[in-house]
Amino acid sequence: MKISVAPHAGFCFGVRRAIDMAFKALDTQKDPIFSLGPIIHNPQVVQKMQEKGLKVVSGVNEIPAGTVIFRSHGVNAQEREEATRRNLTVVDATCPFVERAHEHVKRFLENGYQVLVVGDANHPEVLSILSYTHGKGTAVSSPEELRSLTLTQKVGVVSQTTQSLETFQAIVVEVIRRAREALIFNTICDATKIRQEESIRLAQQADAMIVIGGRNSANTRRLTELCKQVQPRTFHIETVDELEKESFESVRHVGVTAGASTPQWLIDPVVRFLEGL
Repeated sequence: MKISVAPHAGFCFGVRRAIDMAFKALDTQKDPIFSLGPIIHNPQVVQKMQEKGLKVVSGVNEIPAGTVIFRSHGVNAQEREEATRRNLTVVDATCPFVERAHEHVKRFLENGYQVLVVGDANHPEVLSILSYTHGKGTAVSSPEELRSLTLTQKVGVVSQTTQSLETFQAIVVEVIRRAREALIFNTICDATKIRQEESIRLAQQADAMIVIGGRNSANTRRLTELCKQVQPRTFHIETVDELEKESFESVRHVGVTAGASTPQWLIDPVVRFLEGL
């Protein structure tokens, strides 16, 4: 059996940066350390941090004192202000690419643009971006959804960093068709685009695909969807324990990819499992 692992499978820059910052805080600080929601969307990594003392909370009001870590997806503007007001020590692990989207939507508002964020309305990153529009922004996930909205003459568009380029482009085309003036910033992370392209190419060549990553990870689920479109024999797993030998009978070539929040120590056992078949 030939085993091919996508070159960019696993941690992206923003996730690796957030993980390093969180573990450094856990190793060096004596104060209680909290995170607003999971640092990244990978249950196994978050569990390791909790074993080291990290407490995951849903709001700043749950933190009596100590250190708060802002997760890689970013936090909303109100939570950031509340943490400052309460004099909490802040470890800001927000991905720089997400922060770039924050700055774009602030300028949109200042210059009178209607704000659209291409992405999942319930995703923490999108909620974080929308918070900087003070209720004046809208999340859209498809051209069909956009067509149900009334647009002003001036529209500004950014994207969830892990959104698919095809969806972003389709929505932008619709915006340009309807708005008199459109200001577009492609805030999709380059690593996301590269990982998706690699995974699709691998799925086209392989007899089966394995996508490793948290089921609560939007970018991992999107990788799975893209791979299934070209290779129906695609398995989305969180750990190697979910794989069964019978699933790979008659498979000559298997491809392996992983979401941006998946550590190498979850990828390596999958490869060893396949090597043992």
